[in-house]
Amino acid sequence: MELRHLRYFVAAAEAENVSRAAVKLHVSQPGISRQIRDLEEEIGFPLFKRSPKSLKLTEAGKVFLDEAKSVLQRADEAVNNARAAAAGARDELHVGYAPSLTVKILPPALRRFQQQFPKVRVSLHDLSTEEMLAGLRDGTLHVALTVQPRKKSLRGLIFKLLARYSMCIAVAPTHPFAKFKSVALAQLATEPLVGYRRADYPDYHEHLENLFAPTGRTPPVAEEHDGITSIIAAVETGRGYALVPEPVVCMAGPRVRVIPLKPAGDELPVGAIWRKDADAEIVRSFVAAAGPD
Repeated sequence: MELRHLRYFVAAAEAENVSRAAVKLHVSQPGISRQIRDLEEEIGFPLFKRSPKSLKLTEAGKVFLDEAKSVLQRADEAVNNARAAAAGARDELHVGYAPSLTVKILPPALRRFQQQFPKVRVSLHDLSTEEMLAGLRDGTLHVALTVQPRKKSLRGLIFKLLARYSMCIAVAPTHPFAKFKSVALAQLATEPLVGYRRADYPDYHEHLENLFAPTGRTPPVAEEHDGITSIIAAVETGRGYALVPEPVVCMAGPRVRVIPLKPAGDELPVGAIWRKDADAEIVRSFVAAAGPD
């Protein structure tokens, strides 16, 4: 008895039809039928009651189905665990992330990765861009999910693009802009801005300067914060507006209004970063899990 016998049997049992099982497994119908008959001959009893149009499990077949699924699941786990060991996988993977940029990327990435490597614990670290780059270089982080840094900041590192997001503004529901469908950059040039700390997010401030360059002026920065949570809180209380990536709408809910810019300007490239000399399979697997569906 081989694993393929069990896989063919389970597919046929779930589909209750050999033709549908063949399509699902991308094999020929006669091939599946032959393998199932070989399996029945080996174990010494029929697994199906056959009719011209369908298959029905015998009582013994129903019991065997549960056992076959367990065997296949265990075999898949064994392969994944062995793959992780062969790749030098750690018991723990440390991932830095920017919440406002990864709210649409991180949850499905974690779900897909944990299905593949259920024994690996993923530790998440909410950090600034500079902290993530430092963590990658000193080995305290294995992967970072954030905006694409400047080229000179990527020496010795690999960046893979995962998504691009438009910039929007976030304002309090009572702000005069809250009723607008879009806001022009010229309207923002003299309004107080709530932003990120320059020391921790230099790329953010560089993006601001490039974004407002056509207006000939940069908006006054009313406050600087170290994370999106405090920025949203400041905006909610009316201290100013914030320039945020579009996914922030998933985090803020009704606390603030997120409004598109007009013109939209360049989109923010968001991706995964890891060290070139730490390009282990476990890291590549996490990056692949974070990629588009």
